[in-house]
Parts: sequence; C-alpha cells; structure tokens
Amino acid sequence: MNPLNHVAIIMDGNGRWGLKYKKSRNAGHKAGLITVQKIIKSTIKNKINFLTLYVFSTENWKRPKSEVDYLFSLLENFLITKIDQLHNQNIKLKILGNKKFSPKLNRLLNLSEKKTANNKILQLNLALNYGSKFELVNAFKNLKKYKKKVNEKNLENYLQTKNIPDPDLLIRTGNTKRLSNFLLWQLAYSEIFFEKKLWPEFNEKDYNRIITNFRKIKRNFGKI
Repeated sequence: MNPLNHVAIIMDGNGRWGLKYKKSRNAGHKAGLITVQKIIKSTIKNKINFLTLYVFSTENWKRPKSEVDYLFSLLENFLITKIDQLHNQNIKLKILGNKKFSPKLNRLLNLSEKKTANNKILQLNLALNYGSKFELVNAFKNLKKYKKKVNEKNLENYLQTKNIPDPDLLIRTGNTKRLSNFLLWQLAYSEIFFEKKLWPEFNEKDYNRIITNFRKIKRNFGKI
C-alpha cells in the first residue's frame, strides 16, 4: 500500500458549474468553497499531512475584473470567518505565489500564516497568484545571484515549496487533462487522476475512491 503524504488539487469547473446550474460563474465559486471545506476535513480523516490547492493562477488575472474581485472577496471572507476554526483544528496555512493583492488581503494572509505557523495536523498550501514557470525562472535567477551550483538540491531550495515534500498525488476535476502551469517541477513523479466531475460536484466519496486507487498503484520511480 502506497504511503500518501501530500495531495495537490487543481479545482477546475467552478465557473462552468455555476453557469449550468445557477447562471452565474460566481455562484460556482461560492459552491466550490463548500467543497474545499469538505476535502480539508476528509484529508485530515485520511491522515494526509499536506494538501495543496490551486486557488488562483498567474493567468487568472485575464478573467473579468468582476469575477476576480468576487474570488478575492470570497477568500477574504473565508480567512475572516474560518481562520480560527482552522487554527483550532491544528491546521497550518501556507501561501504559495506572489502576494500582490490589496493591502487588506495581504494583511489577512500574513496574519493567517502567522497565527497557524506552529500547527501540525495538516499543512494547507494555497497557491495564489501562482505560476510554476515564474517560480522556476526565479529559482534559476537566485542560483545565479548567489553563485550556487546548478543541481536539483540547490534549485529546490529556491522553490516556493522548499521544505514541502513533492505531491504523491495530483487530482484535477472538471474533465480537463492538463497541468495549467501548476507545480511543474514538483509533479515529476506524482500519480495523476483526472476527474470528470466539476469541482462543486466533487465529494468525499470521490476523494476516498481516488485515494484507494492511488494506494493500489505499483510505483516504480524508474525501476522495474
């Protein structure tokens, strides 16, 4: 049975679900937040130590301003209303990406990270304004700046996921089969499951099914 220490998820399909059932992409994002809370709970039940959620990519700025603003208002409200609950559950919050947001949101993110910094049950990584290509380019720039030898170990020291184990498992919902500039280096040996359901439809039963299937896979890592 394969050990499972880190799950990464591309939460795709919120907008499509919202348009299909509520005639509003924003309604889909709101519904998707409920799924997030269910999956966090299930992750703890499964004794998984790290969960990384792709919340907002560097490319998502291309979306309509009204949708972007709504996404960030959802995030602000989540941090204001749920951070104490996360803290009481012994969950550590970590932000991956560039914090180029409003002063209010940056302050909430920083306070949330600081408040939960010593928690141990689960590390919840939120990839916000995150792009893997930017991360890799920046890592190489730092290798050059600090005159470090170019090798895997040194490069990983300049990634935003430093001290975070690579994902064992990647799940992408929404019936789309691509990585979308997410953790390109870190996913090199991850098992990837593409799920047809849109993110608001994804539930704990689906999550547990994928985890069970993952544990049965023969993982060779280049060996026979």
